[in-house]
Amino acid sequence: MGFDVPLWRALALYRAVALVHAFVLVVHHHRYLETPWAAWVVLVVMSVWTVVTTRAYADPARRTRRLLWADLAVSFGCLFATALAATPFYLTQAPPLSAYWFAGAALSVSVVLGRRGAIAVALAYGAADIALRTIMGAAITAATARGVVLLLLTGLVVGYMAHVAEQAEERFARAVALEARIRERERLARSIHDSVLQVLSLVRRRGDEIGGPAAELGRMAGEQEVRLRALITDAPDPSVTATTAPGSVDLRDHLRALESVEVTVSAPATPVVLAEHVVRELTAAVVAALHNVERHCPPGTRAWVLVEDEPDAVTVSVRDDGPGIPPGRLERARAEGRLGVSQSVLGRVRDLGGSTEIHTAPDEGTEFEMRVPRQGA
Repeated sequence: MGFDVPLWRALALYRAVALVHAFVLVVHHHRYLETPWAAWVVLVVMSVWTVVTTRAYADPARRTRRLLWADLAVSFGCLFATALAATPFYLTQAPPLSAYWFAGAALSVSVVLGRRGAIAVALAYGAADIALRTIMGAAITAATARGVVLLLLTGLVVGYMAHVAEQAEERFARAVALEARIRERERLARSIHDSVLQVLSLVRRRGDEIGGPAAELGRMAGEQEVRLRALITDAPDPSVTATTAPGSVDLRDHLRALESVEVTVSAPATPVVLAEHVVRELTAAVVAALHNVERHCPPGTRAWVLVEDEPDAVTVSVRDDGPGIPPGRLERARAEGRLGVSQSVLGRVRDLGGSTEIHTAPDEGTEFEMRVPRQGA
């Protein structure tokens, strides 16, 4: 059941209560009626129309502009019928025959057409009330202005709340659909993990053991395993909402594209949102560090990329299990004009206002720890 069902039920209840109030006013001020039978005819019309609108507005397919125009026509007709049934003195003791029942049509317009419809109907009611009093020769009092203001405020509030409720219902429906898709994706991921991924992992391990042409087949199977695993594990978490400003991107998406058989990327479950140019430069620095591993380490050397998202900074670490960098190697490379690490890694991070620490030891691998502050970047 959507939000509109209880809303239209409340409007139907309001029309019924307002109709009873109109009956009470006519009975109480019956002596001021010039043509009593006309007043009772108006009340009968209002009663029939209350039943008609209750059933019509309950069906979403019938809530058309044609129904709104008919609703307003009946309401304004009952308003002007006061001139046929009552004396001018009647308007000094009670409102027109339609009384507060008229607001039912105004609120229906507010729900369907929004705030503009509410303003238009409130102003039209004010003009109609003034015209009625002019026709009957009755005095125009401050009650007319108060009625317009109350009808305007009520219509604006109801129209705005209906709009907000409709948006909330749409978002809830999208969230439910997203959760259903994620559950289905998790179910498929379990099935794939129990079959395809295990086979690919087995082919990769056996290929490495056999060697030769089988090693190449194992490498290809390993790459497909990594891609398939990334595909089924990168589903969005419905409990996490990320607000990405214009020009900002998620660092995880760029780094996960670097995964392979030898490279493993570990990132937080929540988005790591940074400015686009920061992500571009930081990714390039990671690529340079991985290229350094590929160029200077033995074949099959594993590398790990770890992303740490902190409130004031983002740290990306690239670690390998290679032989490590010999002491003085980076200084000699810089002196010889080979600026791969100093420019591609250190220089990029420095330009972003960050810092890089290199941890290495013989036969213990190398780790580049790149820290970029959010404010500085």
